[in-house]
Amino acid sequence: MRHEAKRLGLDRRTLLKASFLAGGGLMLEATIPFEADAAVSGVAGAGDARLSAFVAIAPDNRITIVAKNPEVGQGIKTMLPMLVAEELDADWDHVVITQADADAALYGAQFAGGSLSTPMNWMPMRQTGAAARAMLIQAAAAKWGVDPARLRTEKSRVIDPQTKRMLTYGEVASDAARLAPPDPKTLTLKSPDTFTIIGKPTVGVDSHRIVRGEPIYGIDTKLPGMLYAAYETAPAFGGRLRNADIEAAKAASGVRHVIPMTGDGDYDSGLADGVAVIASNWWLANQARSKLKLDWDLSAAKGHSSAAYQAKAEALLAGADKGTDIRRNGNPAAKMSAAAKTVAAHYSYPFIAHAPMEPQNCTALFKDGAMEIWAPSQTPGDGKSAVAKLLGLPEAKVTVHVTRMGGGFGRRLLNDYMIQAAAIAKRVPGTPIQLIWSREDDMKRDYYRPAGWHAFEAGLSADGKLIAFQDHFVTFGDGKSVTRAGDLGANHVPAGLIDDLALTRSMMPTVVNTGWLRAPSSNALSFAFQSFLDEVAEAGGTDLPALMLALLGERRVITPPGERPTPFDTGRARDVIEKVVAMSGWQNRPKLAGRGLGFAFYFSHNGYFAEVADVSVTKPSKIQVHKVWVAGDVGSQIINPMGAENQVRGAVIDGIAQAIAGQAIEFVDGAAQQSNFHNFPLARMPVTPEIDIAWVRSDHPPTGLGEPALPPVIPAVANAVYVATGQRLRSLPLKLTLT
Repeated sequence: MRHEAKRLGLDRRTLLKASFLAGGGLMLEATIPFEADAAVSGVAGAGDARLSAFVAIAPDNRITIVAKNPEVGQGIKTMLPMLVAEELDADWDHVVITQADADAALYGAQFAGGSLSTPMNWMPMRQTGAAARAMLIQAAAAKWGVDPARLRTEKSRVIDPQTKRMLTYGEVASDAARLAPPDPKTLTLKSPDTFTIIGKPTVGVDSHRIVRGEPIYGIDTKLPGMLYAAYETAPAFGGRLRNADIEAAKAASGVRHVIPMTGDGDYDSGLADGVAVIASNWWLANQARSKLKLDWDLSAAKGHSSAAYQAKAEALLAGADKGTDIRRNGNPAAKMSAAAKTVAAHYSYPFIAHAPMEPQNCTALFKDGAMEIWAPSQTPGDGKSAVAKLLGLPEAKVTVHVTRMGGGFGRRLLNDYMIQAAAIAKRVPGTPIQLIWSREDDMKRDYYRPAGWHAFEAGLSADGKLIAFQDHFVTFGDGKSVTRAGDLGANHVPAGLIDDLALTRSMMPTVVNTGWLRAPSSNALSFAFQSFLDEVAEAGGTDLPALMLALLGERRVITPPGERPTPFDTGRARDVIEKVVAMSGWQNRPKLAGRGLGFAFYFSHNGYFAEVADVSVTKPSKIQVHKVWVAGDVGSQIINPMGAENQVRGAVIDGIAQAIAGQAIEFVDGAAQQSNFHNFPLARMPVTPEIDIAWVRSDHPPTGLGEPALPPVIPAVANAVYVATGQRLRSLPLKLTLT
């Protein structure tokens, strides 16, 4: 816990505040200040903030726990209340969970991203439940005139074992509200062996509503008198609207308004130029916008094409200038010159889209000088601030209701759709406006995972030991700062594990919006680094698990230099590697034509994961993943095993799709060439392998699971393809040339 607290800047001065519920009962609010490093979290706005937990106990014994963070399918709406309910000794079957609106004054930072919800909330949520339980016991003891120490609790009841008397929490909640909350330092939290909720497979609190098709997503929002909007923007990034002929669209069936809108010039994070078509239903609005005759200035995007980026990157990698240092230790060039053997290879990966099943949407109502919004956002507070700034409103005049999301994977960390909906709604005051993007809009206006290129070189000693390592990384940026989600960290493995290493970086400009995709940066870097290290292992006469274990060395914690460093525990890494090697039968793997096992390890978002993929390749160039073994260490406790396994399975399937489904976004003069699932395919049922998951428990607080299981599956599949075919594929998506 000390390591995690230091990394997140957690302040153990948890503040507890008790108050009465309207109609009687107890409301307990817990607040804990913290600083979250946005570079670690991958989440914009995750700076100084606070955590809050709210639990209410009504006289009828109904317990309500507020879910403050957005639910994007990661299960946080279920998992965080489980922490409160466990220490409260609540009857989970009678716990009600409500979704909070965006309100920084009440809840502090509210976001879904970076796999941070678990490490940030593990202790505060439990402390909140324990505090409420202690107050309820004290109130019951006072009512009975007994020592609180002799009382126990069970399923939302206080019990006196000596007299067999029993009170529900609701019967003493109002009395408890009069008490001063205990100092969190005095609370004794439950031992894991007494948990009745934590560690038990628990169905998501919304699952039954989803199965019944209830309207809980942003796109399901319905308001009286609501109209629907489609928003046409430039066909290429950075485009500006010069002239708009809107007469034909205005005359189309069902159309109520057609509004040309001038953006703020910030296509990346503000309002893009466009034309809003508003109609009685979305189908009519979307049909009518095809009648718009728009003249765009697309000069800013000229030359920003995938082919041009590729040529520029290759020239940079081949040039003498290796860019600026990210990290340099020892003298890798000298060691390389003296090496018994060297290995060199170039790796690359493309832009890819998020492609959530629910396209971007937002409902907005501007009335009486205030804006009310219903938004499926991963960062609703950031969206609220952006809307207030764009429209010149005080933030107090902007209300954001947080809806459940039909997927996000990082796309909804950016709030362009919220900004657009609010700007349109302000032009039609008093009328609710629901903006919906088409699938084509969603594909062509994404904040894409950026492409990248690597030139690797490794030096080996005569006995096959890795003694020198260099990577020249080409990414996007303005020469001073790297584009969003396009960087390489200074502590990326094998940095810190060998004495002579250089990581360098060159940048080139782009007009393309980039953003965080599930396991930001790691989803691409894992492929490049672990695939190349597989080559290094083979050149040294060993395999990748053995090479990684040799690099890791003795069990120790490496704390890298820099502000708020993320410690790397070589022992935890060793444990997951050894576990997956045993699970998969790696040492006795058969040698079969057209089939092979591939291995990879990766550390990201405080999760240690090693994975083995069983892959076959058949003509014509069909790659099939049959099974994936996963060994993961995310700390001492799996809070909700059902949700945890769902996250790992989803991550593995996402990674396989990135590897073999053909996912890539190509640009011609700033315009995305892919438009829908026919040319940007998602993983389908036949792609899904058998997935075998094992948890390696370690004596560390639990960490998040939304992201760290994804990165290693991509290089594991690539390395398996090499075993099966003898072809080393060094770019994504994987494409074979079988004869």
